[in-house]
Amino acid sequence: MTGRIKKLKEFLEAQPSDSFLQHALALEYVKIEDDTTARNLFETILAREPGYVGSYYHLGRLLERVGENETAIVVYEKGVVAAKTAGDNHAKNELQMALDDLMD
Repeated sequence: MTGRIKKLKEFLEAQPSDSFLQHALALEYVKIEDDTTARNLFETILAREPGYVGSYYHLGRLLERVGENETAIVVYEKGVVAAKTAGDNHAKNELQMALDDLMD
């Protein structure tokens, strides 16, 4: 376990439902290729807070990497809708590009 993972877990003990901390922790797990743990964290965030737009992109990329393209498409599509709802055009465009690339 890296020092960053340990520190983020300590912060999460005090704030277990903090999406920012969980997202940061998931990204650390992506870095060490612990895809199962990262996926669980991203899915937990999105189940609790579907408007947490950034997690759609990273979960979609993770799913692509492990060969779950159909699931990645669904995640990207949900992310596009969430980004539109949030008025986040940058994230919407990024998610749409990832979706388009995957569907080509």
